[in-house]
Amino acid sequence: MEIADHIACLRSEGELLAEAAERSPLTAPVPSCPGWQIRDVLAHLGFVHRWATRYVAEGRTEATSEPGEEEIIRLAPADESLVGWFRAGHARLVSVLAAADPAGRCWTFLPAPSPLAFWARRQAHETAIHRVDAQLAAAAAAATVPGADLDPFPAGLAADGVDELLTGFGGRDPESLCDASAVLVIRAEDGARGADWTVVMGQPGAGASRGLDPAARAAAAGITGAAPAYRGVAGPAPAYCEVAGPATALYLMLWNRGTAAGLDVRGDDRVLAAWREKMQVRWN
Repeated sequence: MEIADHIACLRSEGELLAEAAERSPLTAPVPSCPGWQIRDVLAHLGFVHRWATRYVAEGRTEATSEPGEEEIIRLAPADESLVGWFRAGHARLVSVLAAADPAGRCWTFLPAPSPLAFWARRQAHETAIHRVDAQLAAAAAAATVPGADLDPFPAGLAADGVDELLTGFGGRDPESLCDASAVLVIRAEDGARGADWTVVMGQPGAGASRGLDPAARAAAAGITGAAPAYRGVAGPAPAYCEVAGPATALYLMLWNRGTAAGLDVRGDDRVLAAWREKMQVRWN
């Protein structure tokens, strides 16, 4: 996706989140974030938007100390002002990103073609996932079928979100994502937008990459739960799991906002369970 596409998604996803909050009690529980209410989602994301804005607008090149999650929520405005405060921070972030110099430099924490590309992408997906949280909470408060009111994601945005999670966050410490050597293959099957990823976990030298490892192609014809030798994987054949389906379903499932129901899961499903348990993206 291009920077302008990420900014457009950030704009629309933030609007959807605010609309979900406006039609629900701010005290409504968020099923996908146990212990949180909608007001906590607004407080968290409103702070994150302002945090990201400062790095881009001020050209900060080093990470700065920030309050913890509990303090962020405690310092948020009162409920009657919260949605407006969220909207203001969201609008400011969109404006700053849209006007930013593509060659500008500032601090980032995942690989990207440029700092602007990083922040536009990261904030688009941060907002999209929390929009899901708000809509799930609104649906629960209205006693509707969970997930029935979720606005769909464009296939390109969903696949891009899978890519960021797998090769970005998942690539930071893949050795720790499984207790034993394992390979997780993800296949987004959305026609021309289809894409594949291979994540090697649970051993030194583990990593995440786009595309199928050659051994994965051989295994795809008849998965048995153990993968053949993978490039860079030492010792016995690792446990192997392949998950395929629409990019949106994969996006929600990998971010633990949906289940694997309806996806094609083959091989050792304990590999997928290990990912879902240990791949946790937190503020601090």
